[in-house]
Amino acid sequence: MSTISRIVIALAALAVIATYFLPFWFIHLIAPQYPEGLTMYIWLNKLTGEVEIINGLNHYIGMAKINEDMFPELDVLVYIVGFFILFGLLVAAIGRLRWLTVYLVLIVVGAIAAMVDMYKWGYNYGHNLDPTAPIQVPGLSYQPPLIGHKKLLNFDAYSYPDSGGWVFIVATVIFFIVWFVEWRRGRKLKMAHHKSVRSVTAIVLGAVFASGCAAEPQAIAYGKDLCEECKMTIMDPKFGAEIVTKKGKAFKFDDAHCITKFLKTTKVKEEDIALTLFTNYVNGGFVPADKAQFVISPQLKSPMNSHAAAFGDKGAAEQVALTIKGRVLDWTTLYNSL
Repeated sequence: MSTISRIVIALAALAVIATYFLPFWFIHLIAPQYPEGLTMYIWLNKLTGEVEIINGLNHYIGMAKINEDMFPELDVLVYIVGFFILFGLLVAAIGRLRWLTVYLVLIVVGAIAAMVDMYKWGYNYGHNLDPTAPIQVPGLSYQPPLIGHKKLLNFDAYSYPDSGGWVFIVATVIFFIVWFVEWRRGRKLKMAHHKSVRSVTAIVLGAVFASGCAAEPQAIAYGKDLCEECKMTIMDPKFGAEIVTKKGKAFKFDDAHCITKFLKTTKVKEEDIALTLFTNYVNGGFVPADKAQFVISPQLKSPMNSHAAAFGDKGAAEQVALTIKGRVLDWTTLYNSL
């Protein structure tokens, strides 16, 4: 969780200390003879207010005398609230959302248990009446409201959280707000992380794809590969040629005549070509077109009668040309002459 969230949790937990000094709940009774009302305040460890006057009135309808001994919870509530204060500070110190989730679950469970306990006390208090009471109304019970308003004979009874209870409720609401904010922030971070992972994956895959499609020469399988232009099987390892596009696709040819015709028919755009290669007449390796020297002679029996052989070295080309009465051309000149 963020630092701000942890500070807010710590402050809200510390604010609950106020419940030790403020009444937690109150029950207020109003009747014609008591227009200003009678109030009983329930604290964490005691009861205050007009308890004795309420007891005197309740005596007439057979209700038990209210005293602190009726509420064993008052002996442990201070420790339970203290536990929640310390747990809240622990959650703030740890700063993990899952701990805040556990904290909220405990608060909700504790609140439900407290309400159930209070309801059971009110039920027993309002139903277990003294059969010898001065005022008896058959079938009538006097269970006070758990929360809200209820009519009991000529009394209007009200039961609500008091200042200490509202401190606890507000603190709990703050905990839930922090939880929701951090939960949403966590979701956004996860989404951003997943998006980042996808981006990185795309980059990696793109790099792999690019490397897989890199413009690299592909060896000609003589006796197997077909010439891209004439569709004849490429047989002679002294006269091959190849075009490799920027996407890594290779077009193979058996003669300078075929590659020239292929280029002139613009089957592949010039701007898409990465490599134009010729088989070195001397050693069978590839020679880039811009560095190749071509010997032209009728004595060079190339597959498609271009009579052209590529050399990687100008001196070697000139020596062969002298021997077979040929001439030496560069690629541009050869291209324009075929």
